[in-house]
Amino acid sequence: MMTTSRLFGRCGGLLEAAKAFSASFASSSSSSSAGNGRGLMRVIPVSPQLGKFLGVSEASRTDAIKKIWDYIKLHNLQNPANKKEIVCDEKLKTIFAGKESVGMLEISKYLSPHFLKSK
Repeated sequence: MMTTSRLFGRCGGLLEAAKAFSASFASSSSSSSAGNGRGLMRVIPVSPQLGKFLGVSEASRTDAIKKIWDYIKLHNLQNPANKKEIVCDEKLKTIFAGKESVGMLEISKYLSPHFLKSK
């Protein structure tokens, strides 16, 4: 016990600073989930095609990808031989530039033009 206090005794200031930082980070991240998100969590306007698919006129990138994956899994659109490949039905073709199939890593690339830049 004595060695632990000797070891960490000089780091007390660092531990307090880390606790204060984590408390401020937790409070700022909880307020950003209320719709004021930044980056991938920011809600932005979407194209009419993606809006029709999602059923909303504004969405965050993460929510859009989650809903697309839910749709893919619900309709069993993954290639059984290669799970990294998505076989597009007519509804997915509208948002994936008319492609017959897309790779799972290409989803973000094809969704990017559907997120309209705010001025």
